[in-house]
Amino acid sequence: MNRFDYQRATDVTQAIGLADQAASTGQVRFLAGGTNLVDLMKEDVEWPRTLIDVNRLPLRAIEELPDGGLRLGALATNAETADHPIVRARYPVLASAILSGATRQLRNAATDGGNLNQRTRCCYFYDTATPCNKRAPGTGCGARGGFARMHAILGASEQCVATNPSDMAVALAVLDARVRVSGPQGERLIPLADYHRLPGDEPWRDNNLAPAELVTAVDLPPGDFGTYYTYLKLRDRLSYAFALVSVAVVLARDDAGRCTDVRVALGGWRPSRGACPRLKRCCAAARRTARGSGRSPRACSKARSGWATTISRSNWRAGPSCGPWNRRRAGGRNRTPTNGSPDGADMNRSER
Repeated sequence: MNRFDYQRATDVTQAIGLADQAASTGQVRFLAGGTNLVDLMKEDVEWPRTLIDVNRLPLRAIEELPDGGLRLGALATNAETADHPIVRARYPVLASAILSGATRQLRNAATDGGNLNQRTRCCYFYDTATPCNKRAPGTGCGARGGFARMHAILGASEQCVATNPSDMAVALAVLDARVRVSGPQGERLIPLADYHRLPGDEPWRDNNLAPAELVTAVDLPPGDFGTYYTYLKLRDRLSYAFALVSVAVVLARDDAGRCTDVRVALGGWRPSRGACPRLKRCCAAARRTARGSGRSPRACSKARSGWATTISRSNWRAGPSCGPWNRRRAGGRNRTPTNGSPDGADMNRSER
């Protein structure tokens, strides 16, 4: 066991002050559910000098916002979020994504803030006998010349090809959520699409948090996202497995049946969460076509063609070891589609 200092904060200001003070002495980590951090410490992957327990902070509430949106407290557990009646009614794609990950026991302990900040599940990151720039900067990336089946298709660099494992973050990206953080310089909002970083030349930095900053909440915008949605996750087995690739889609239609909004976000394909720029342009074109012509099938057809072209043209970017061949081996049988019910109750027998 590596020696570390343990401190318990009772309010946000105190937690930030303790983190700011301890930052000069070594690595500092906030501790909530600990479902990822404790494992990393046990595996000798992370060695924080200071742990600041934030479980007593008043950040567990899930409450409506004046503009009609919803605020998820950073300490609300994944289970509480997925089971919340407003989430299930207005943002069921988020409930579906959360329920597709981990187990009930882990979802009861894991927090929303911790889910966003979990580390990659790259096997080279966890294996301290192999090189990993994310774990030990400057040692190299073992995955680039090794087993890379679960690694990035896009957005990787020569330094790192690891992906972010969060299912919840994919749904938050498609909903255009914003992450509320507090730090020594005050409070700020970070769009979910800008929260996680691409590896670039600094793969050890997973997100854009400044030192001593703490996630306090996630804000969901108002909108009609409760009727047409899906979260599809391809993985090696139907439970307790991370995505080889996943997709979250939400669609809105007016009273005439015309498409008024369509959003797509992908997971398991790049180090950060969010929509591919080409996909976003295709979705915008689909919205304009739908509003102008009134023929939503034509809009959907154009968007579908654009998405297929985007994927087929982009497969080569991360190099041969991370290309489409590795993903195709996963097959399509182990998938978790959830169209219409957050708990996947409408899946047919073969999909279960």
